[in-house]
Amino acid sequence: MAPPPHGPISARRLLLLGAGIALLAAAWIGPLPALAMTRFWAHMTMHLAVVALAAPLIAAALAGSRFDPVARAPVLFAPLPAAFLEFVVIWGWHAPAAHDAARMRPEVFVVEQASFLGVGLLVWMSAIGGARAGRRERAPGGVAALLLTAMHMSLLGALLALAPRPLYEACLGPDDQQIGGVMMLAVGGSVYLIGALVLLPRVLDEPARP
Repeated sequence: MAPPPHGPISARRLLLLGAGIALLAAAWIGPLPALAMTRFWAHMTMHLAVVALAAPLIAAALAGSRFDPVARAPVLFAPLPAAFLEFVVIWGWHAPAAHDAARMRPEVFVVEQASFLGVGLLVWMSAIGGARAGRRERAPGGVAALLLTAMHMSLLGALLALAPRPLYEACLGPDDQQIGGVMMLAVGGSVYLIGALVLLPRVLDEPARP
């Protein structure tokens, strides 16, 4: 296993990391947690800010640096198992009973948000992280993981947007849930799809000749 690179953190990495942390702060410390008690769109805004915006920014800041966990333990960051775990977590928390529990009980809400961040970072780090020498070999799995995540988030968003009645107590009505579903469909699906397309050139690169 190649050791992770050393050296100072670049200004670009610091900017990406700062942006990711700022998004988390805006999602968790601002007005959204209180609004999410009665507005589904606010919950969805928090969810997408964590997994589709903050997580990829933080992962991009860490990938290839001396803080990259994939370079240290690549076996723990297999892209497709990471994508499956994110599928289970995302869909599990959008089951009506789990979702309503997170809205009504602060301790459940904390677990929900922490698990969103955990699986978001896991998928993005698995897709784009790792030692430079092995990135081409990891790229096909990363592209597949991001595409699968884009597909299941789009499907969940469509189901929420097209549901004939509100599925959750923390909804003002069908329009509230439809807005949240469209947000997941448009933002969640698009960001993961863009990530897969950005990663695709690594798959198409010719292998280095000895």
